[in-house]
Amino acid sequence: MELSHSLLLNEEACNQLGDVQKAEFIFEWLRYLEKLLLATSRNDIREKQKTIVEQLLSLLNSSPGPPTRKLLAKNLAIIYSIGDTFSVYETIDKCNDLIRSKDDSPSYLPTKLAAVVCLGSLYKKLGRILGNTFADTVGNILKAMKSAESQGRYEIMLSLQNILNGLRAAATPCHRDVYKAARSCLTDRSMAVRCAAAKCLLELQNEAIFMWSTDLDSVTTLCFKSFEGSNYDVRIAVSKLLGTILAKAIISKPPGSAASRQSIRRISLEEVLELLGTGFLRGSSGFLRASGDMLKGTSSVSRDVRVGVTQAYVVFISTLGGVWLEKNFAVFLSHLLSLVSQLHPKATQTQVDAVCCRRCVSFILRSTIGGLLGEKAQIAAAKEICQAIWKLKKVADAVLSDGNLETRLSSTDVAANQHMLVCALQELGNLIYNLGTTAAPLFQDSCIGLLDSVISVIPHPSNCVRLAAAWCLHCIAVALPSYLTPLLDRCLERLTVLKSSPEAVTGFSFAVAALLGAVKHCPLGIPHGKGKIIMTLAEDLLCSAAQNSRLSAQRTQAGWLLIAALMTLGPAVVTHHLARVLLLWKCVFPASPKDLETEKNRGDSFTWQVTLEGRAGALSAIKSFVSHCGDLLTGEVIQHLLLPLPCAVDLLTQLSSILKTYGSPLKTPSIVYRQRLYELLILLPPETYQGNFCAILKELTADLTAPDIQVAASSCLLPPLCHQDDLLILSPLLQETDHKFIEEQLLLGNGVACGSLEYDPYSIYEDIEGDSVPKPLPPTLSVISSASKLFGVVCAHVEDAQRLLILEQLLNSIKHTKGVRQQVVQLHVVSSISNFLKYLAGSKGSLSPEEIRRVVLTLVMGALESTNPLLRCTAAEAWARLAQVVDDGVFTAGLAQVSFEKLKSARDVVTRTGYSLALGSLYRYLGGISSSQHLNSCIGILYTLSQDSTSPDVQTWALHSLSLIIDSAGALYYVHVEPTLSLIILLLLNVPPTHAEVHQSLGRCLNALITMLGPELQGNNTSVSMLRTSCLLGCAVMQDNPGCLVQAQAISCLQQLHMFAPRHVNLSSLVNSLCEILLDNSVLVNLCSPYLLLRRAVLACLRQLVQREAAEVSEHAVVLAKDSREELTPDANIKEMGLEGALLTLLDKETDQRLCQDIKETLNHMLTSMAVEKLSFWLKLCKDVLAASADFTGVTCVDAVQEEEGDRGDDASVLTTRSNEKSHPFTNPRWATRVFAAECVCRIIKQCENANRAHFDIALAQEMKKRDSRNDFLVLHLADLIRMAFMAATDHSDQLRLSGLETLLVVIRQFAAIPEPEFPGHVILEQYQANVGAALRPAFTSDTPPDVTAKACQVCSAWIASGVVSDLNDLRRVHQLLISSLTKIQAGKEALSHLYNESASTMEILAVLKAWAEVYIIAVQKHKNHKQISKPTTCLEGLLELVYTDLGTLSKLWLAALQDFALLTLPSEFASQLPDEGGAFYTAETSENAKLHYHNSWALILHAAALWLTSTGFAVAEPDEGTANLSRPVTPTSMCQDSSSKATVKSPEDVYTDRFHLILGISVEFLCSLRSDATMESITACLHALQALLDVPWPRSKIGSDQDLGIELLNVLHRVILTRESPSIQLASLEVVRQIICAAQEHVKEKRRSAEVDDGAAEKETLPEFGEGKDTGGLVPGKSLVFATLELCVCILVRQLPELNPELTGSSGVKVTKPQLLSEDGSRLVSAALVILSELPTVCSPEGSISVLPTILYLTIGVLRETAVKLPGGQLSSTVAASLQALKGILSSPMARAEKSHTAWTDLLRSALTTILDCWDPVDGAHQELDEVSLLTAITVFILSTTPEVTTIPCLQKRCIEKFKATLETKDPMVQIKTYQLLHSIFQYPNPTVSYPYIYSLASSVVEKLQEIDKRKPEDTTELQIFQEGIKVLETLVTVAEEQYRSQLVACLLPILISFLLDENALGSATAAMRNLHDFALQNLMQIGPQYSSVFKNVMTSTPSLKARLEAAIKGNHESVKVKLPSSKQTVNPGKNSSIQLKTNFL
Repeated sequence: MELSHSLLLNEEACNQLGDVQKAEFIFEWLRYLEKLLLATSRNDIREKQKTIVEQLLSLLNSSPGPPTRKLLAKNLAIIYSIGDTFSVYETIDKCNDLIRSKDDSPSYLPTKLAAVVCLGSLYKKLGRILGNTFADTVGNILKAMKSAESQGRYEIMLSLQNILNGLRAAATPCHRDVYKAARSCLTDRSMAVRCAAAKCLLELQNEAIFMWSTDLDSVTTLCFKSFEGSNYDVRIAVSKLLGTILAKAIISKPPGSAASRQSIRRISLEEVLELLGTGFLRGSSGFLRASGDMLKGTSSVSRDVRVGVTQAYVVFISTLGGVWLEKNFAVFLSHLLSLVSQLHPKATQTQVDAVCCRRCVSFILRSTIGGLLGEKAQIAAAKEICQAIWKLKKVADAVLSDGNLETRLSSTDVAANQHMLVCALQELGNLIYNLGTTAAPLFQDSCIGLLDSVISVIPHPSNCVRLAAAWCLHCIAVALPSYLTPLLDRCLERLTVLKSSPEAVTGFSFAVAALLGAVKHCPLGIPHGKGKIIMTLAEDLLCSAAQNSRLSAQRTQAGWLLIAALMTLGPAVVTHHLARVLLLWKCVFPASPKDLETEKNRGDSFTWQVTLEGRAGALSAIKSFVSHCGDLLTGEVIQHLLLPLPCAVDLLTQLSSILKTYGSPLKTPSIVYRQRLYELLILLPPETYQGNFCAILKELTADLTAPDIQVAASSCLLPPLCHQDDLLILSPLLQETDHKFIEEQLLLGNGVACGSLEYDPYSIYEDIEGDSVPKPLPPTLSVISSASKLFGVVCAHVEDAQRLLILEQLLNSIKHTKGVRQQVVQLHVVSSISNFLKYLAGSKGSLSPEEIRRVVLTLVMGALESTNPLLRCTAAEAWARLAQVVDDGVFTAGLAQVSFEKLKSARDVVTRTGYSLALGSLYRYLGGISSSQHLNSCIGILYTLSQDSTSPDVQTWALHSLSLIIDSAGALYYVHVEPTLSLIILLLLNVPPTHAEVHQSLGRCLNALITMLGPELQGNNTSVSMLRTSCLLGCAVMQDNPGCLVQAQAISCLQQLHMFAPRHVNLSSLVNSLCEILLDNSVLVNLCSPYLLLRRAVLACLRQLVQREAAEVSEHAVVLAKDSREELTPDANIKEMGLEGALLTLLDKETDQRLCQDIKETLNHMLTSMAVEKLSFWLKLCKDVLAASADFTGVTCVDAVQEEEGDRGDDASVLTTRSNEKSHPFTNPRWATRVFAAECVCRIIKQCENANRAHFDIALAQEMKKRDSRNDFLVLHLADLIRMAFMAATDHSDQLRLSGLETLLVVIRQFAAIPEPEFPGHVILEQYQANVGAALRPAFTSDTPPDVTAKACQVCSAWIASGVVSDLNDLRRVHQLLISSLTKIQAGKEALSHLYNESASTMEILAVLKAWAEVYIIAVQKHKNHKQISKPTTCLEGLLELVYTDLGTLSKLWLAALQDFALLTLPSEFASQLPDEGGAFYTAETSENAKLHYHNSWALILHAAALWLTSTGFAVAEPDEGTANLSRPVTPTSMCQDSSSKATVKSPEDVYTDRFHLILGISVEFLCSLRSDATMESITACLHALQALLDVPWPRSKIGSDQDLGIELLNVLHRVILTRESPSIQLASLEVVRQIICAAQEHVKEKRRSAEVDDGAAEKETLPEFGEGKDTGGLVPGKSLVFATLELCVCILVRQLPELNPELTGSSGVKVTKPQLLSEDGSRLVSAALVILSELPTVCSPEGSISVLPTILYLTIGVLRETAVKLPGGQLSSTVAASLQALKGILSSPMARAEKSHTAWTDLLRSALTTILDCWDPVDGAHQELDEVSLLTAITVFILSTTPEVTTIPCLQKRCIEKFKATLETKDPMVQIKTYQLLHSIFQYPNPTVSYPYIYSLASSVVEKLQEIDKRKPEDTTELQIFQEGIKVLETLVTVAEEQYRSQLVACLLPILISFLLDENALGSATAAMRNLHDFALQNLMQIGPQYSSVFKNVMTSTPSLKARLEAAIKGNHESVKVKLPSSKQTVNPGKNSSIQLKTNFL
């Protein structure tokens, strides 16, 4: 293929190839040439132009296939447009000659067609250059058309379209001729030709004025004719033509002189609508003929014409645009409604016609109003519709009140306007449904009276109007949930009042049912009590039905309908009424067969009608119960349900005889009864009605083969039974399209009605997709559908013998009928058999007996040869299922063999298509019929069939089957890949484009091949690259195909290729083609593809592309936008909006849910990968969407700086954009799009979180922005973020308000702490206080839904807690909002609104309490911090003051909420103990829903309550504690007690105990079984609550005195630490552990104290032992607090320092490991654990302390050893510091001195000291790098903190002294300093036995070191510090020495000090260190002199040199002493301070 990549065709290489490869090669060269020509310079092309043209023209003669000829023509045109044009005339002549040729052979046809295509392409590209030749060309082409076959006509039409496009006005002379030719083609028998003609005429009307002026009538009539017998593509093309021309007729101003202007009159809108209306009502027949037919009453408009005209209406309005529709809406609406009015009785003469016409009118309204108008205009449209309803209502009222006149006439009048009302009501419902809460203004405006208008038509005489009005109410309730309860009340009230009007009873019962169906769409629900009211009313209606025969039918239906609808509310509501429902159900059927007999003999036609309706209703209600309340279906309930079933089945068997007796009035009721019973039985488990199988089967068989069925409704029965993929090869009507709503009726055939609500009123409460009305089919059809489903179930459960009988009976019934009847019966039977096999396969059943298989096989084979393609498709599926169920290789092989034989022998299309699909299905279900021989035969046959060019159908089915086999065969298929691929390419290059269905199947085969090859496509060897090139070539051919569905296949193939071999797919061309399909050139969205499946394919592909390469895709799209606008000045808007903006706009316009989901995901992927880089761009997009609707919300923004003026840009202003950004394309986006934009803002903030720190640091951001202006940071856009959140939060739409508040919350949380650089002490958010306040205020108004208020409370508390606003007066605004909501909820659950379910008020109350809790918690924390920083002047300050006033109320509410939560979390077995009336804030009935809200808020409330209890110190018991002002007592006193004991007043102690246990219980329950979804916030809050609780003495005493409770808590905390890695949670847990140990200590102390007081006189020995371990010292795991604590601490320590675990390290001794520094979190955890360990001995008895001491010492010393890292400056790491602190605590423990434990402790402590000393010594010859200072300090702690006998034993003392000696000699100055400091403290030790040995051993070396100073002058401050510390040690020696030795020591000290002094000469030149030393020495001398004056004098007199030196120094210093001394003090001080600090730390 590489050889084809050159400017000239490589003919040599080309001629060596076979036919298929040659065609491929040429196509590849043409593809390459097209790209190359555009990139090559003009001169290079001119050089080779002649050769290229010759080569191209020679190809013209070699009969090129369709794609090749198209490309060839394109290349010719490009060459001439770039190169010279002089030979172009020759080329044109040559083409014309080819066309004129008389050769009519099929082989010459491609050449002729290629010539036609070339002409079109040349004229299109070169246009007027060829002006003088066009007349001949067009004449020649038109002449050729007369003898052309369909392909020729098709290509000629398209070629003419291109010629007209290129020549524009120059072609005027030929317009009439072209018009005539196209007219004949527009009604051609080939559909493709009709499409092409429509395209040609569409091009023609651009210049041919006559088409939309003088000839307008004939054009419209022609289009109507074209619709007759048309297919979907034709309807789309012709409706586009018709709509465009009619729109042009209205808007165009004819050109030319005044004279011609008069001759062409303007056509008015009314006339145009009249024309369209004619087509809609009378079809394509002319006026005269039609009127004749009308008189005879024979004419009825065919459905395809009506559907086509409907689409033309939509195109007409869309072309005129939304603004036009707004202006002319009233006219348009009245015209549309008139189409179904009494003026045109033909349109609605039968119900079938009426339903279809109504659908069409609804579709036009939906597409235009829903698609073109913004929300503002939609509201105006709703007002118009509302007025139309009022007018129609008045007409109906007038007729009804005039009852004394001809009543017959009046009833027809009423019936006549019924359809207008139905259309108006349905559209009104849809409009409001889509507007959501933005429709609120409609209801607030009383002069519109919208609700009144809808409710006023509910009692309309016509049933379908009543249903439409009810459905409209359903839509209103879903859109505006706040209207649901009022509407329900109103309807129930009317139903009660108007009980005696039959219309009102049915109308209002429909309305109530529809409203109940809306409840599941409204999360806030309805009050629980409504269920009871409805149930009572339903019972009442059923009981009173018999009283008045005029009303009995209506009341019966209404009663059961209400019960059935009530079931949709789910188990929570139904469970209360179940007994009554079951009773009614039991009573509705006779108790025994005997009663049924008597009943049968008794009634008349009317009573039977009522009875059947009632029973059908009861069956519906039970069906509704089974499907909506599955949880209530216990064994007992099922028993009750089953009681009447046998009787219901008995009645079923009697129906035919009853029908015979009473005649036709019972026909419909009996059909409905059958259908209801069947539907119920399908839902019930088959074994429950086993006894009735025979009877049921008999009835089913009769139904399926009934003699009176005339219509075949294959399209509603069969599609569910076919495989989804197989439906694609059938009619495109079965696929999803934008027009499915109206196209469905064409599937059903003219006699069958499409679905409509009046066929089954019970469907009004059912759940359906989207906003469309439920569309149940007529009972005659739906009963068959239910029967065939039930047949499948029952037949699978009966005995084989009976099964065989039934199947044979079915087979015979087909044989014994003829003609149409036979087809109908066959259809029913096959669908039943299919259901049977499907059910068997699903339930893993089998089909063993041979006879049964044979019968089934005969049935299926008969269907495989049916003329109905759907039936063949179903049969193929059944064929495969049969093989699957039999599951026997021999049988399967037999089936395959049958197929082979049939396919080999048959010549007819039907058999060939049926059996080829059967083969494919067989493979699909059995995954390759193992043997490869079968596979070869299969493929061989399918290859042959797929090349049968005489029948496109056979090709389509065979190729589809092949694609299934490729999919299923897997690796087995590998050998066939190359031939298959060649076949696909061959067909793609040769099948005419008119056979789109063949191309689609080819696409599916290619897709299956690519999927099968998978990642292998990445390979580089020749064979793989050949395959890959072929695949890409196939995709290219399909992309060029005019059929949209073929293009969709191409895109999904490319998508697969991109997934497996991304490097080989050209991204830029793929993105370009995707964008061209989705977006018009303007890149403002124009849905140019009318095919939904194509748009879906494009978006699915885009979604995949942006997951990998979002930035590249986005760039390619922008480049495309720039290129495609070359002729205009590139509009900045497009470049700015990019693909993202275009997709957002598309999201706003698109209605298909799946597409919208894909668009959102695509945008999310783009946002994730690009938002941070293109921050401003994304924020602007979101802002544009949100701001575009700001004018509509009518709320003015607080910051008036950015007031947005400017008109909502006209078309003109788009080009002349001002700097103001109002030119954005988002005109009035829908609320859903705005919600998505708000969510995007939150996502952008989240993305920035993970990016650069500067996004949240304004100083850094500004600095980086200065450095490089391209830098962009989120914090710089804060104003925009606030503004967007504000706009969203104050919108009309509730969903948008929620998103806005969420955005505001995210902004507050992220930006609260960022300081404002210009105003130190302030934060940047502070300036937006007003905006935040204004955004929150509307959420607290009385009519705001609870969910919005709840969200706003969360934002309020976050704002107050964030500390942004420091001034209390400013905070009060927001605080006031919280106070208002607190007052609102104080009255408890009763006070809140009755609009929603009680659980909604629970949600609101808890949200308010949670918000207050958060504020209180923050206030207390701030208060604590404030206390620590400065001693407060007032007791309370700041925030706490704000909360303080309401604390009394809040605390009660908090405790009440916690008590509720505690009750709700009880396991289900304690349900009986729950209070019947519910809790303080929830009702018993709604407890399930309330649980969720409690789960969301309990944690913070718990923390706040604990803090409050702590602050009162459990010391205040309010006098009104027992009876709070809530609906029930708030305190936990009422928990689980009966009423008799409630009166007793509890003592304060009891109240405290209850509260304590409440908080503790909730915490333990939560922490002991942490669910995976437990949030960090809840766990932390819970632990903080426990901390707060244990901060005060009273709760500690409770924990201390109840050891089991303490152990339980410790175990729970241990589990938390094990399961949660978060350091903050682990630290919080450890803090609680510390408090528990503290509580235990206090308890032990208290017991000891009281024991001592009691036994004061007694002997000390007899005191009992307190503390753990008692007398024995044993600690029992599980019963011991200390043991539990040890476990927990070991867990923490070993996690941080695994080396501490002897099992891990393999030895219990000291191990050589390098000490390590832990992370900050790790250090904190270890330190906290050590603190706890050091406290443990005091909780034990002396014996107990002996048991735990070794463990504690091991761990403490272990931590010291593992973390003793040398740090600069001699510092100790925090863990070492903690372990030393812990050691000190342990060593100074009273247990060490207690007589019972003294000796053991002494031994253990000596061992510990030995361990520390051992740390120095090298182990295994390796020296450990431990920090000597840490170890020395540890030794010192031992020396100073233990009893003397521990450290004074000679061996230990000697080792300790050696260590000190060694460190004194060390070179490290910091170590020396620390050694001196430690010696200083040892020498000062009061007990001489401890300190003297050290003094004796070390004093001399200290003195020696100090005497060196004279020789070695100090260099720097550290050396200076060494000397100063040394002097201090000597001074200490002087003070501790005994009197007789003191003088000697002073005599030692003085010479050293004096040697430091400098005389005045030296002082001037000395270094700073020397000078400081001089000052220090002088100072000390001044102190020592007076103290020891006698010694001083002696020394001075005995050593004159010293005296002289001292005097000189004093003299020299005299001058500067005043200045110097203060400064020298300052320099020395830091050292002193730090050393003192360090000592106080541990020593």
